[in-house]
Amino acid sequence: MRAATLRTFLSVHTWVGLVAGMALFIAFYAGSVTVFTHELGDWQRADDGAVHAPLERSQALLDALLAAHPESAHSVFLVLPGEHGPQPSAYWYNESSGQSRRFVLDAAGVLEEAPPRLGAVDFVYDLHFTAGLPRTFGTYLFGVVCVLYGLALVSGVVIYAPGLLKDLFALRLGRNVKRLWQDAHNAVGVLSLPFHVVFAWTGAVLAIGLLLLAPFQFLVYEGRLLEILETDFEVAPHVEPAGVTRPMLPLDELLRRAQRELPALEINSIGFHDAGDANAQATVYGELAQRRLTSTGAVALNAASGETIATSEPRDYSPGRAFLYAMYSLHFGNFGHYAVKWLYFVLGLAGAFLFYSGNLLWIEARRKRRQAGQPRRTRVMAGLTLGVCLGCVAGVSATFLAGALLADPWAPRGYYLVFFASLAWALLRPPARAAHELLWACALLTAAIPLAGFAASGEHPLAAMRHGHWHRFMVDAVAVAMAAAYWRMARAALRRGLHGDPNSVWALPRAARD
Repeated sequence: MRAATLRTFLSVHTWVGLVAGMALFIAFYAGSVTVFTHELGDWQRADDGAVHAPLERSQALLDALLAAHPESAHSVFLVLPGEHGPQPSAYWYNESSGQSRRFVLDAAGVLEEAPPRLGAVDFVYDLHFTAGLPRTFGTYLFGVVCVLYGLALVSGVVIYAPGLLKDLFALRLGRNVKRLWQDAHNAVGVLSLPFHVVFAWTGAVLAIGLLLLAPFQFLVYEGRLLEILETDFEVAPHVEPAGVTRPMLPLDELLRRAQRELPALEINSIGFHDAGDANAQATVYGELAQRRLTSTGAVALNAASGETIATSEPRDYSPGRAFLYAMYSLHFGNFGHYAVKWLYFVLGLAGAFLFYSGNLLWIEARRKRRQAGQPRRTRVMAGLTLGVCLGCVAGVSATFLAGALLADPWAPRGYYLVFFASLAWALLRPPARAAHELLWACALLTAAIPLAGFAASGEHPLAAMRHGHWHRFMVDAVAVAMAAAYWRMARAALRRGLHGDPNSVWALPRAARD
């Protein structure tokens, strides 16, 4: 390859990485955490939150919502107690306002409205694809970021391909820290390349897929594309209401009939259209283990008569539905059980390292090697990299602390408070000092997570292990291990500042050395 062409690819890789890298760090770090969404929900719950009569309480919730808000009968989605939490939740999409509303029963069994997104786990899940920005804007922005991410992957492969086999496993230890970081960056990038291709592709489609369909919807299919695709999004086509009032069958009867159609279905939710009408539909959703990428099964019933309208299971999916559901599974690791979840967790942390190390390499490549004073741009980029990346790490830990110890609205507030404080600190302090101090903050906040879990649940990690509450024990154990890693990194940052190259943005001022 010509040298000029290689330089072009290097420039594209560098600048696309810088533009998208810090947002992708947040996406990957938060994404690695949300792989264990359900387990994290169990971590901060007290054991007495279980529902002793889940179907009766779910039925009471549905009846109370339909009685208090008759207009909700058009579309209600009921999440049953289980892996999503010990209490049922009902979601009503209000078409007039375009908002989804969530309802639960309080301790006395009275209907109350709750925020659709609630607590630390939901916030970190949203953080994965919004970076903390407003939900709609952040999602579309991340779609664009994923496209840039794919461009960075292509240019990186072109740059690294000539020496792929020779340098793939090279990790040259020594005094040349930049070469060590370069080797680690290249090795992580190449070894996890197939997964990064999947993340970039599925992330872009899931975030801006509707925008990608817009030209076909309006220019090719004259506004009928979504109608054509309806069979790939719905278990059964929506039937217009008959205008005849008819009571629905009880929940337990609807679930029994769905179970009869798909005996292996592990039911977790049920959706209603036109509840109380003779043509009311109830679609029962659950999981079916069939050794496929997706495990979602469903049974559509007439909610008044109980007659089966349609069934859906992975082996019978249409190509469009199989493609759509497979994208979700590939992106979130919803297949392969815990082996895949742990793999995705490690890959998420490795991806965060990839973007963090890419910024560090840019900074090192542009420093003045013969003078202590460094260009302003390198100091600003160092401050932004530390503030955004380490601020995200510390902020996520603070989110779980606030979610466990304070009221639910404090979970996102804890993140924003710590994140912006970290960003300001990184820009005001010398980079070497900021790196050392922020890593210490990450270590302390992360080490406090088991204490917060103990305060929220009344069960310390050893007791959780003894009682067989492995979700709670593993969350605490991973938090301790990551806190230890941040502590070691803080010590390494200080050591490099004191004893590393004095002509570096990461060097401590001479007064601090003395």
